[in-house]
Amino acid sequence: MTQQIPIRRVALSLAAAGVPPLPLRAGKVPFGNCRACKGNACGGRPNMKTPGPCRCPAPCHAWAAATTDPAVIVSPPWAAAWRGAVCVGYHPGGAGLTVVDLDDADAIAWARIALPATRTVPTTRGEHWIYRGTMTSRNAVRPGVDIKSTMSYARWLGPGTGTMTALPDAVRALAVKEPSTARPAPHAVAVPAGVGNGECRHRTPTYLDHGIAMAEQRITEARNAVHTTVYRTFLAVLSTHGRCGCLTDAHVTRLFAAAQAKGESPRHCTDAWTNARTALGM
Repeated sequence: MTQQIPIRRVALSLAAAGVPPLPLRAGKVPFGNCRACKGNACGGRPNMKTPGPCRCPAPCHAWAAATTDPAVIVSPPWAAAWRGAVCVGYHPGGAGLTVVDLDDADAIAWARIALPATRTVPTTRGEHWIYRGTMTSRNAVRPGVDIKSTMSYARWLGPGTGTMTALPDAVRALAVKEPSTARPAPHAVAVPAGVGNGECRHRTPTYLDHGIAMAEQRITEARNAVHTTVYRTFLAVLSTHGRCGCLTDAHVTRLFAAAQAKGESPRHCTDAWTNARTALGM
């Protein structure tokens, strides 16, 4: 009983701030559906991917149950869940937010190079980087990195520190799948020219060098889905530096060389680069 009241108070504070909370049980996961909602027999909640008629008063349907309605949060069905809860979760997308969940030190090191700074919340093993804006949620977008936004939940670990910034293209790019294209036989193809004049207006040369090195490492360390990794890496590089005029032919050549060392053909590298630029409207 001594733990239940503070947890519910946190949930009410979040709701008052426009952040939809939900109780999380042991294992830091949502409570299972009630008997009537088991297997989505009720049709699911209206705010889920497949809208349904469910109006269950209990916190069923995981993230979809998150609410900012204080009357629901303190209702008897939710009170039972709070008594068994170990912590508070929340629905980032419902608050207009995206959480980049960095699960270890390597992921944090990558983010500090590849992503713009924003509000940061320490976690048990890593950090949550919180951006203003929503996108598709996706797990394992790269080693140790998950994206939690729409149709997802995250554990509430406090407000964090730092100024929250707008969701950047570099994060959106991580969740984009490469368009399916036919793969012709390998043949020599010239590396496309850089998209700028080599002068970065908002990053230092050291930042860019680190970014290219991290991109090369990401491709080199890919153990599977190499095609997708190459495409997402190209997309991330272009989203960060493609419009600021800092990429040169030398940078692109390094990326292509890393991809070809993993077995990619020059033609596939060119296709992936072109598809990435098209996806970003470049």
